[in-house]
Amino acid sequence: MTQMLSRRGVLQGAAALFGLAAVGSAAPAQAAGTTLKVLVNTPHLPAFTTVLAPAWAQLTGGTLEATATDYTQLTDAMIDDVRGDGEYDLFDYFYYGLGELVQAGALVDLTDWIGGQPDLDTHDFLPSIYDAYTLYNGRRYGLPYDGDQHLVFYNTKILDAYGLRPPTTWDEYDAAARTIAAGGVYYGAIVQGQPDPLVLGPAFVNRLVGYGGTLVDGAGRPTLTSDAAIAAAQHLVDIAPYAMPTPTQVGFDTGTAAFLSGQGALIETWTGMAQRAADPTLSKIVGNWGAAALPLGGGNRVRRTPLNSGYGLGVSTASKNKAAALSFVKWATSSAEMLVETTSPDSAIDPNRSSVLHSAAYAAATPAAVDLIRAGLDGTPLVWPKGPDTTSNLQALVDQLALAIEGQQDVRTALRNAQAAWRP
Repeated sequence: MTQMLSRRGVLQGAAALFGLAAVGSAAPAQAAGTTLKVLVNTPHLPAFTTVLAPAWAQLTGGTLEATATDYTQLTDAMIDDVRGDGEYDLFDYFYYGLGELVQAGALVDLTDWIGGQPDLDTHDFLPSIYDAYTLYNGRRYGLPYDGDQHLVFYNTKILDAYGLRPPTTWDEYDAAARTIAAGGVYYGAIVQGQPDPLVLGPAFVNRLVGYGGTLVDGAGRPTLTSDAAIAAAQHLVDIAPYAMPTPTQVGFDTGTAAFLSGQGALIETWTGMAQRAADPTLSKIVGNWGAAALPLGGGNRVRRTPLNSGYGLGVSTASKNKAAALSFVKWATSSAEMLVETTSPDSAIDPNRSSVLHSAAYAAATPAAVDLIRAGLDGTPLVWPKGPDTTSNLQALVDQLALAIEGQQDVRTALRNAQAAWRP
């Protein structure tokens, strides 16, 4: 595994490469000695506790206390906090829950504050995620934090044993899984199909975008009965017998562990897998894995990366330390600090800025996948809806898809039901 750079080395590199000093290199007076509390998604907890908290304490003399909640509860937990005791100052939020959070009055409107921060360098935020992660009804409610996308990761040892190449179409993906599963030694694929928007949702969207489809049209109306949607759902049904059992019970942690232990040939997952697979303390497949872009399907030849998940950092309207919280958001999403976060061991944080994405330090941390990651985030990705009903709409969709995968209904019925339940 490429040895990770030290914090000092990365920060020095940032200054040299970009002419930057880390935002907050002089401690912000309004944050001095303040305790800030942040609610985060569980995979992000190490970044906040082992990377951000010690540096923030050194910078300001203040304390950062991070609490994690399961991805199935994240948006609801934030809304409940604001409506209750208001324990947290900061929220590490899913972008597709942005409309729900805004409608609940949970996030501070940062539009005017951002306009008054010339050193924030908003032009450096990746255009593919800046609006997607922060903008709702013409106002901004956070800064982009984690530029998530999926790739296909494959076990080269298993593919080589069966004379197979990494799949470039979804038909090839299914065929490879079928061939490998027939050998009786490995899972042909690891399909993360737990019926949660963040788990089965990406599995469906990956196939949907491969066929050139979308979740909604330009007016926000669902397009779940399109030919592309039907093909995507059918692929999930068809691959189930050759995947790790039982797909609808496989979540992120289970799927990741199975792939890193060498049990399966193929998995679609977030780009942080590149660092984990190369780390001998986490992986049994070091040197025996590779990454590829998501496959295409049908006659589609236009490759788009779906923004599966992705996070912004925002300030809770219930915070009693808003000035300090704003200082933290600015610092934590800065180019220099994000270089440290994205290159830390076992990082679950992906680039939010062009300067980070195209830095030598980030390339050194993710050498096998960096070109694919750059292509996805530099492109025109598929953005998930983020209206006030998006979470419930997506939940209805994955519930119906799970029934189809389990053989309780056909895909057309599943998608008609999901379409009918969708609230624009």
